[in-house]
Amino acid sequence: MTDETFQDVVERVRPIDEVAAEAARLHHTKLTKPLGSLGRLEDLGVQLSAIAGAFPPPIPDPVTVAVFAGDHGVAASGVTPWPTEVTAQMVSNFCAGGAAINVLARQVGAVVRVVDVGVATPIPGDAVGLTRRNVAHGTANLAVQAAMSPAQVTRALDVGAEVAVESLASGARLLVTGDMGIGNTTPSAALIAAFTGASPADVTGRGTGIDDATLLTKTRIVESALQRLAAGASPYDIVAEVGGLEIAALAGYIVAGAAARVPVVIDGVISVAAALIATALAPDAKGYLIGGHRSSEPGARVGLTHLGLVPLLDLELRLGEGTGATLAVPLVQAAARVLREMSTFDAAGVSERESGEQL
Repeated sequence: MTDETFQDVVERVRPIDEVAAEAARLHHTKLTKPLGSLGRLEDLGVQLSAIAGAFPPPIPDPVTVAVFAGDHGVAASGVTPWPTEVTAQMVSNFCAGGAAINVLARQVGAVVRVVDVGVATPIPGDAVGLTRRNVAHGTANLAVQAAMSPAQVTRALDVGAEVAVESLASGARLLVTGDMGIGNTTPSAALIAAFTGASPADVTGRGTGIDDATLLTKTRIVESALQRLAAGASPYDIVAEVGGLEIAALAGYIVAGAAARVPVVIDGVISVAAALIATALAPDAKGYLIGGHRSSEPGARVGLTHLGLVPLLDLELRLGEGTGATLAVPLVQAAARVLREMSTFDAAGVSERESGEQL
């Protein structure tokens, strides 16, 4: 367990390297392809160089997917049909290797690290490999009071930073965000509305597939919670008011990745909410973010736009766990390989256009 705090990693975040980015852009003009023909894969390679501060960029491997788990008091207010106990049951499933994220991580060769930062009920089974950093047994109900204390916010941010630092020390060179928490799309919607200025109705979605009446209840709860925020509330105040523990931990994890100049692939709506927290507290972290996929949750779309992230995939996913971001990992790695392994016109003996431009 590392002694580094969230504030320690915040102080190490630096802007991405535009010199390395320009070197990557120039190299793309020399490769055996028409310029721009690999589309956004070219832009991604440039970003990877800027993140690493090196050209060519290192291949982002090994990969760690951190799944932070926490419960939410707001689940008691009718925002989800699922019982809170499912969070602990799914944590057990992750540790046993039986969840969707485990399957997809095996497909791309990633390690899954499961972190209990705020699970409310006992976790069944042996939970082999579980990282136990429980800050509290779930948050308070944001429908009626602040979800977290300031001390809980600080500790959750620290947990996320610790997990990232530990993963990086173990060799990880690409971090992927994942989450688990019954009811967590409600605080995510509140966070996205607070940080983007969007209306609650525009960012509150159906989560696990709720009906119209439940969606209305959920939206009204988000509206009510936001009304308690004072004008000019700090990022810490916002997180304390609406939660949640795993979302704050994800923010710490993201910032620690940026501090280490490692790309961080963002998953769905919960991870997008965490990215908004992270960039509010460490603005230069934005350059290290890669949008893994476009969740079908409306808040994710609003948050991605606010962050300036164009997701790599759009598969209408809304599971969470890190599934969409994990599916994007091969694209991230391919973008680096193009810059490292593809031949230039000169090296391959391929003619360029007479104007000097590529074929």
